[in-house]
Amino acid sequence: MGQPVTVVQKSSSKPGVVRYEINRSITGMDHERYLVGDEVSGERPPDGLARRLFELGGINGVHINSNIITLHLGREADTDDIKDLIADMFIYYGPDVEIPSFPS
Repeated sequence: MGQPVTVVQKSSSKPGVVRYEINRSITGMDHERYLVGDEVSGERPPDGLARRLFELGGINGVHINSNIITLHLGREADTDDIKDLIADMFIYYGPDVEIPSFPS
């Protein structure tokens, strides 16, 4: 359930910075900034995405503005899983999760 997000990875002129453009706004017109080591305490979509990105490791900072996600990567960052993580952020039932059924 849920729809995958379309994600396009874009390079930056700054070393260690990668941008991802997605097909929906997750912050409205607000900017959200998260730094590694800071607590991400909210429950909104950008908060959850930032937590999952930091769990991957190698990411020092996340900035989200509407549909643009900018990542500041550390030396040990591996960008292979980032695009899939963003694309699946609104997928609630993955292949290993049983979809609930309700009696009629």
